[in-house]
Amino acid sequence: MIFVLARMFHFEGILNLFRYITFRSGAAVLTALVIALWLGPRFIKWLRTKQGKGQPIRSDGPASHLLTKKGTPTMGGLLILVSMTVSTFLWMDLTDGFTWACLFVTLGFGTIGFLDDYDKVVKRSAKGVSGRVRLAAEFAIAGLAAWYIGTRTGHTLYLPFAKDFGLFLGPFYILFGAFIVAGMGNAVNLTDGLDGLATMPVIIAALTLGVIAYLAGNIRFADYLGIHHVPGSGELAIFVGALIGACLGFLWFNAPPAAVFMGDTGSLALGGALGTVAVVTNHEIVLLLIGGLFVLETVSVIVQVVSFKTTGKRVFRMAPLHHHYEQLGWSESTVVIRFWIVSLVLALAGLATLKLR
Repeated sequence: MIFVLARMFHFEGILNLFRYITFRSGAAVLTALVIALWLGPRFIKWLRTKQGKGQPIRSDGPASHLLTKKGTPTMGGLLILVSMTVSTFLWMDLTDGFTWACLFVTLGFGTIGFLDDYDKVVKRSAKGVSGRVRLAAEFAIAGLAAWYIGTRTGHTLYLPFAKDFGLFLGPFYILFGAFIVAGMGNAVNLTDGLDGLATMPVIIAALTLGVIAYLAGNIRFADYLGIHHVPGSGELAIFVGALIGACLGFLWFNAPPAAVFMGDTGSLALGGALGTVAVVTNHEIVLLLIGGLFVLETVSVIVQVVSFKTTGKRVFRMAPLHHHYEQLGWSESTVVIRFWIVSLVLALAGLATLKLR
Protein backbone atom coordinates (compact mmCIF):
# COMPACT_ATOMS: atom_id res chain seq x y z
CA MET A 1 0.00 0.00 0.00
CA ILE A 2 2.82 2.41 0.90
CA PHE A 3 4.54 1.48 -2.36
CA VAL A 4 1.41 2.40 -4.30
CA LEU A 5 1.26 5.76 -2.53
CA ALA A 6 4.96 6.34 -3.22
CA ARG A 7 4.40 5.70 -6.92
CA MET A 8 1.16 7.67 -7.07
CA PHE A 9 2.51 10.79 -5.36
CA HIS A 10 6.04 10.52 -6.77
CA PHE A 11 7.89 10.38 -3.46
CA GLU A 12 11.31 12.00 -3.76
CA GLY A 13 14.44 12.33 -1.66
CA ILE A 14 14.62 10.03 1.32
CA LEU A 15 10.97 9.03 0.76
CA ASN A 16 12.08 7.41 -2.49
CA LEU A 17 13.31 4.53 -0.31
CA PHE A 18 9.73 3.31 -0.20
CA ARG A 19 10.10 2.27 -3.86
CA TYR A 20 13.02 -0.09 -3.24
CA ILE A 21 12.43 -3.80 -2.70
CA THR A 22 15.31 -4.11 -0.25
CA PHE A 23 14.02 -1.31 1.98
CA ARG A 24 10.44 -2.56 1.89
CA SER A 25 11.61 -6.10 2.71
CA GLY A 26 13.41 -4.91 5.82
CA ALA A 27 10.45 -2.75 6.77
CA ALA A 28 8.13 -5.75 6.33
CA VAL A 29 10.27 -7.80 8.73
CA LEU A 30 10.20 -5.10 11.42
CA THR A 31 6.49 -4.36 10.96
CA ALA A 32 5.44 -8.00 11.29
CA LEU A 33 7.79 -8.47 14.25
CA VAL A 34 6.39 -5.46 16.13
CA ILE A 35 2.79 -6.52 15.46
CA ALA A 36 3.47 -10.07 16.68
CA LEU A 37 5.28 -8.91 19.84
CA TRP A 38 2.54 -6.39 20.67
CA LEU A 39 -0.36 -8.70 19.89
CA GLY A 40 1.17 -11.89 21.31
CA PRO A 41 0.42 -11.56 25.07
CA ARG A 42 -3.17 -10.48 24.45
CA PHE A 43 -3.70 -13.19 21.86
CA ILE A 44 -2.27 -15.97 24.05
CA LYS A 45 -4.42 -14.84 26.99
CA TRP A 46 -7.49 -14.98 24.73
CA LEU A 47 -6.57 -18.48 23.50
CA ARG A 48 -6.19 -19.74 27.06
CA THR A 49 -9.59 -18.37 27.94
CA LYS A 50 -11.25 -19.96 24.92
CA GLN A 51 -9.43 -23.31 24.88
CA GLY A 52 -9.26 -24.07 28.58
CA LYS A 53 -7.26 -27.31 28.63
CA GLY A 54 -5.25 -26.34 25.56
CA GLN A 55 -4.18 -28.63 22.73
CA PRO A 56 -4.83 -32.37 23.15
CA ILE A 57 -1.48 -34.19 23.38
CA ARG A 58 -0.97 -37.36 21.31
CA SER A 59 -1.09 -40.46 23.46
CA ASP A 60 1.32 -42.27 21.11
CA GLY A 61 3.98 -39.55 21.41
CA PRO A 62 6.76 -39.28 24.02
CA ALA A 63 5.37 -39.84 27.49
CA SER A 64 7.09 -36.71 28.80
CA HIS A 65 4.97 -34.53 26.52
CA LEU A 66 1.83 -35.54 28.40
CA LEU A 67 3.25 -33.69 31.41
CA THR A 68 5.38 -30.87 29.98
CA LYS A 69 3.05 -29.70 27.20
CA LYS A 70 -0.34 -30.31 28.77
CA GLY A 71 -2.54 -27.21 28.88
CA THR A 72 -0.58 -25.22 26.27
CA PRO A 73 -2.98 -23.44 23.87
CA THR A 74 -2.75 -24.06 20.13
CA MET A 75 -3.75 -22.10 16.98
CA GLY A 76 -0.82 -19.73 17.57
CA GLY A 77 -0.40 -19.77 13.81
CA LEU A 78 -3.14 -17.15 13.73
CA LEU A 79 -0.68 -14.74 15.31
CA ILE A 80 1.76 -15.43 12.49
CA LEU A 81 -0.89 -15.08 9.79
CA VAL A 82 -2.31 -11.81 11.11
CA SER A 83 1.11 -10.18 11.57
CA MET A 84 2.38 -11.40 8.20
CA THR A 85 -0.75 -10.41 6.26
CA VAL A 86 -0.97 -6.88 7.69
CA SER A 87 2.74 -6.27 7.06
CA THR A 88 2.55 -7.68 3.54
CA PHE A 89 -0.42 -5.49 2.59
CA LEU A 90 1.33 -2.46 4.02
CA TRP A 91 4.58 -2.86 2.05
CA MET A 92 3.74 -4.93 -1.07
CA ASP A 93 3.01 -3.75 -4.59
CA LEU A 94 -0.74 -4.38 -4.64
CA THR A 95 -0.61 -5.10 -8.38
CA ASP A 96 1.85 -7.99 -8.02
CA GLY A 97 0.12 -11.27 -8.86
CA PHE A 98 2.84 -13.50 -7.42
CA THR A 99 2.40 -12.02 -3.94
CA TRP A 100 -1.35 -12.51 -4.14
CA ALA A 101 -0.79 -16.15 -5.15
CA CYS A 102 1.44 -16.69 -2.11
CA LEU A 103 -1.10 -15.04 0.17
CA PHE A 104 -3.87 -17.17 -1.34
CA VAL A 105 -2.03 -20.40 -0.57
CA THR A 106 -0.79 -19.28 2.86
CA LEU A 107 -4.19 -18.12 4.08
CA GLY A 108 -5.94 -21.06 2.39
CA PHE A 109 -3.69 -23.62 4.05
CA GLY A 110 -3.97 -21.65 7.29
CA THR A 111 -7.76 -21.98 7.10
CA ILE A 112 -7.49 -25.75 6.61
CA GLY A 113 -5.14 -25.96 9.57
CA PHE A 114 -7.42 -23.78 11.69
CA LEU A 115 -10.39 -26.06 11.02
CA ASP A 116 -8.24 -29.05 11.95
CA ASP A 117 -7.05 -27.40 15.19
CA TYR A 118 -10.58 -26.30 16.04
CA ASP A 119 -11.88 -29.83 15.57
CA LYS A 120 -9.16 -31.18 17.88
CA VAL A 121 -9.87 -28.63 20.61
CA VAL A 122 -13.65 -29.02 20.47
CA LYS A 123 -13.62 -32.83 20.35
CA ARG A 124 -10.64 -33.11 22.73
CA SER A 125 -8.97 -35.48 20.27
CA ALA A 126 -5.59 -35.42 18.51
CA LYS A 127 -7.11 -36.73 15.26
CA GLY A 128 -8.71 -33.60 13.79
CA VAL A 129 -10.15 -33.37 10.28
CA SER A 130 -10.00 -36.44 8.02
CA GLY A 131 -6.68 -36.76 6.21
CA ARG A 132 -8.39 -37.28 2.85
CA VAL A 133 -10.48 -34.14 3.22
CA ARG A 134 -7.41 -32.14 4.21
CA LEU A 135 -5.34 -33.37 1.27
CA ALA A 136 -8.16 -32.75 -1.20
CA ALA A 137 -8.56 -29.16 0.00
CA GLU A 138 -4.80 -28.59 -0.02
CA PHE A 139 -4.40 -29.88 -3.57
CA ALA A 140 -7.35 -27.78 -4.75
CA ILE A 141 -5.77 -24.59 -3.35
CA ALA A 142 -2.25 -25.49 -4.46
CA GLY A 143 -3.49 -26.52 -7.91
CA LEU A 144 -5.20 -23.18 -8.49
CA ALA A 145 -2.06 -21.33 -7.43
CA ALA A 146 0.18 -23.54 -9.62
CA TRP A 147 -2.13 -22.98 -12.59
CA TYR A 148 -1.98 -19.20 -12.18
CA ILE A 149 1.76 -19.15 -11.64
CA GLY A 150 2.25 -21.40 -14.68
CA THR A 151 0.41 -18.92 -16.89
CA ARG A 152 3.13 -16.38 -16.07
CA THR A 153 6.28 -18.46 -15.68
CA GLY A 154 5.58 -21.32 -18.09
CA HIS A 155 5.40 -25.06 -17.51
CA THR A 156 9.10 -25.90 -17.43
CA LEU A 157 10.90 -27.58 -14.54
CA TYR A 158 14.36 -26.00 -14.29
CA LEU A 159 17.12 -28.18 -12.93
CA PRO A 160 19.89 -27.12 -10.55
CA PHE A 161 23.47 -27.42 -11.79
CA ALA A 162 22.23 -26.80 -15.36
CA LYS A 163 22.44 -23.29 -16.79
CA ASP A 164 18.92 -22.14 -17.75
CA PHE A 165 17.99 -25.69 -18.80
CA GLY A 166 14.76 -27.40 -17.94
CA LEU A 167 12.22 -30.08 -18.73
CA PHE A 168 8.95 -28.98 -20.32
CA LEU A 169 6.16 -30.68 -18.37
CA GLY A 170 3.18 -29.10 -20.08
CA PRO A 171 -0.09 -29.48 -18.12
CA PHE A 172 1.64 -31.93 -15.74
CA TYR A 173 3.52 -28.95 -14.32
CA ILE A 174 0.35 -27.86 -12.52
CA LEU A 175 0.12 -31.24 -10.80
CA PHE A 176 3.83 -31.14 -9.98
CA GLY A 177 3.59 -27.61 -8.57
CA ALA A 178 0.57 -28.57 -6.47
CA PHE A 179 2.48 -31.59 -5.13
CA ILE A 180 5.44 -29.41 -4.11
CA VAL A 181 3.22 -26.89 -2.32
CA ALA A 182 1.01 -29.43 -0.56
CA GLY A 183 3.96 -31.68 0.21
CA MET A 184 5.95 -28.90 1.84
CA GLY A 185 2.90 -27.84 3.84
CA ASN A 186 2.55 -31.31 5.32
CA ALA A 187 6.33 -31.68 5.77
CA VAL A 188 6.49 -28.58 7.98
CA ASN A 189 3.40 -29.85 9.80
CA LEU A 190 5.18 -33.12 10.65
CA THR A 191 8.26 -31.22 11.84
CA ASP A 192 6.28 -29.06 14.24
CA GLY A 193 6.51 -31.39 17.25
CA LEU A 194 8.84 -29.61 19.69
CA ASP A 195 8.99 -26.05 21.03
CA GLY A 196 10.59 -23.86 18.37
CA LEU A 197 11.63 -26.80 16.20
CA ALA A 198 9.77 -25.83 13.02
CA THR A 199 9.82 -22.05 13.39
CA MET A 200 13.54 -21.36 13.00
CA PRO A 201 14.05 -23.75 10.05
CA VAL A 202 11.10 -22.02 8.35
CA ILE A 203 12.79 -18.66 8.94
CA ILE A 204 16.07 -19.98 7.53
CA ALA A 205 14.40 -21.52 4.47
CA ALA A 206 12.27 -18.40 3.89
CA LEU A 207 15.32 -16.12 4.06
CA THR A 208 17.10 -18.32 1.51
CA LEU A 209 14.11 -18.37 -0.83
CA GLY A 210 13.71 -14.62 -0.41
CA VAL A 211 17.28 -14.10 -1.64
CA ILE A 212 16.62 -16.43 -4.58
CA ALA A 213 13.37 -14.60 -5.43
CA TYR A 214 15.18 -11.26 -5.44
CA LEU A 215 17.99 -12.59 -7.65
CA ALA A 216 15.61 -14.35 -10.06
CA GLY A 217 13.58 -11.16 -10.40
CA ASN A 218 16.62 -9.09 -11.40
CA ILE A 219 17.64 -9.83 -14.98
CA ARG A 220 21.28 -8.87 -14.40
CA PHE A 221 21.73 -11.12 -11.37
CA ALA A 222 19.80 -13.93 -13.02
CA ASP A 223 21.92 -13.74 -16.16
CA TYR A 224 25.16 -13.64 -14.16
CA LEU A 225 24.18 -16.66 -12.05
CA GLY A 226 22.70 -18.59 -14.96
CA ILE A 227 19.31 -19.02 -13.30
CA HIS A 228 15.94 -18.59 -14.97
CA HIS A 229 14.78 -14.95 -14.88
CA VAL A 230 11.25 -14.56 -13.50
CA PRO A 231 10.08 -10.96 -13.98
CA GLY A 232 8.27 -9.70 -10.90
CA SER A 233 9.47 -12.41 -8.55
CA GLY A 234 11.63 -9.92 -6.67
CA GLU A 235 8.47 -8.55 -5.02
CA LEU A 236 8.20 -11.82 -3.11
CA ALA A 237 11.06 -10.56 -0.93
CA ILE A 238 8.47 -8.35 0.80
CA PHE A 239 6.15 -11.31 1.41
CA VAL A 240 9.06 -13.40 2.68
CA GLY A 241 10.24 -10.54 4.90
CA ALA A 242 6.80 -10.27 6.50
CA LEU A 243 6.75 -14.04 7.03
CA ILE A 244 10.17 -13.95 8.71
CA GLY A 245 9.20 -11.06 11.00
CA ALA A 246 5.97 -12.79 12.01
CA CYS A 247 7.82 -16.05 12.74
CA LEU A 248 10.44 -14.23 14.83
CA GLY A 249 7.68 -12.61 16.86
CA PHE A 250 5.94 -15.95 17.32
CA LEU A 251 9.21 -17.63 18.31
CA TRP A 252 9.49 -15.17 21.21
CA PHE A 253 6.46 -16.89 22.74
CA ASN A 254 7.14 -20.36 21.34
CA ALA A 255 10.65 -20.66 22.82
CA PRO A 256 10.93 -23.48 25.40
CA PRO A 257 8.83 -23.79 27.44
CA ALA A 258 6.30 -22.69 24.83
CA ALA A 259 3.48 -20.39 25.90
CA VAL A 260 1.62 -21.30 22.71
CA PHE A 261 1.81 -23.83 19.87
CA MET A 262 1.44 -22.76 16.24
CA GLY A 263 -0.72 -25.81 15.51
CA ASP A 264 -1.69 -26.91 12.03
CA THR A 265 -2.93 -23.35 11.49
CA GLY A 266 0.66 -22.17 11.34
CA SER A 267 2.63 -25.18 10.14
CA LEU A 268 0.46 -25.91 7.09
CA ALA A 269 0.39 -22.23 6.14
CA LEU A 270 4.14 -21.74 6.49
CA GLY A 271 4.98 -24.87 4.52
CA GLY A 272 2.55 -23.87 1.79
CA ALA A 273 4.16 -20.43 1.63
CA LEU A 274 7.64 -21.91 1.17
CA GLY A 275 6.41 -24.24 -1.54
CA THR A 276 4.66 -21.45 -3.44
CA VAL A 277 7.70 -19.17 -3.43
CA ALA A 278 9.78 -22.07 -4.77
CA VAL A 279 7.28 -22.68 -7.58
CA VAL A 280 7.22 -18.99 -8.54
CA THR A 281 11.03 -18.82 -8.71
CA ASN A 282 11.32 -22.18 -10.55
CA HIS A 283 13.46 -23.57 -7.70
CA GLU A 284 11.26 -26.50 -6.76
CA ILE A 285 14.14 -29.00 -6.76
CA VAL A 286 16.40 -26.68 -4.78
CA LEU A 287 13.62 -26.35 -2.19
CA LEU A 288 14.06 -30.04 -1.40
CA LEU A 289 17.62 -29.20 -0.35
CA ILE A 290 16.87 -25.91 1.39
CA GLY A 291 13.98 -27.51 3.25
CA GLY A 292 15.87 -30.79 3.62
CA LEU A 293 15.09 -30.98 7.34
CA PHE A 294 11.37 -31.07 6.57
CA VAL A 295 11.99 -33.68 3.87
CA LEU A 296 13.97 -35.87 6.30
CA GLU A 297 11.19 -35.68 8.88
CA THR A 298 8.63 -36.73 6.25
CA VAL A 299 10.79 -39.56 4.92
CA SER A 300 11.26 -40.87 8.47
CA VAL A 301 7.49 -41.20 8.85
CA ILE A 302 7.10 -42.90 5.46
CA VAL A 303 9.93 -45.35 6.18
CA GLN A 304 8.53 -46.12 9.63
CA VAL A 305 5.02 -46.82 8.33
CA VAL A 306 6.16 -48.91 5.34
CA SER A 307 8.61 -50.92 7.46
CA PHE A 308 6.07 -51.65 10.19
CA LYS A 309 3.34 -52.65 7.73
CA THR A 310 5.58 -54.90 5.64
CA THR A 311 7.91 -56.44 8.26
CA GLY A 312 6.29 -55.62 11.60
CA LYS A 313 9.51 -53.87 12.67
CA ARG A 314 10.26 -50.19 13.28
CA VAL A 315 13.33 -48.52 11.80
CA PHE A 316 13.18 -45.63 14.28
CA ARG A 317 12.27 -45.76 17.95
CA MET A 318 9.55 -43.24 17.16
CA ALA A 319 8.64 -41.10 14.15
CA PRO A 320 8.92 -38.31 13.07
CA LEU A 321 12.69 -38.16 13.37
CA HIS A 322 12.86 -35.64 16.22
CA HIS A 323 10.99 -38.05 18.49
CA HIS A 324 13.52 -40.78 17.64
CA TYR A 325 16.31 -38.66 19.09
CA GLU A 326 14.21 -37.83 22.13
CA GLN A 327 13.85 -41.57 22.72
CA LEU A 328 17.65 -41.90 22.44
CA GLY A 329 17.97 -39.59 25.42
CA TRP A 330 18.55 -36.20 23.79
CA SER A 331 16.88 -33.35 25.65
CA GLU A 332 14.28 -31.32 23.78
CA SER A 333 16.51 -28.25 23.56
CA THR A 334 19.39 -30.38 22.21
CA VAL A 335 17.20 -31.82 19.45
CA VAL A 336 15.85 -28.39 18.54
CA ILE A 337 19.19 -26.57 18.36
CA ARG A 338 20.94 -29.38 16.47
CA PHE A 339 18.10 -29.53 13.96
CA TRP A 340 18.41 -25.77 13.54
CA ILE A 341 22.08 -26.25 12.69
CA VAL A 342 21.23 -28.92 10.13
CA SER A 343 18.65 -26.60 8.59
CA LEU A 344 21.20 -23.78 8.30
CA VAL A 345 23.78 -26.03 6.63
CA LEU A 346 21.20 -27.28 4.11
CA ALA A 347 20.12 -23.72 3.34
CA LEU A 348 23.73 -22.71 2.65
CA ALA A 349 24.06 -25.73 0.37
CA GLY A 350 20.93 -24.61 -1.45
CA LEU A 351 22.38 -21.14 -1.98
CA ALA A 352 25.59 -22.71 -3.30
CA THR A 353 23.64 -24.25 -6.18
CA LEU A 354 23.11 -20.76 -7.59
CA LYS A 355 26.72 -20.59 -8.76
CA LEU A 356 27.20 -24.24 -9.66
CA ARG A 357 25.74 -23.88 -13.14
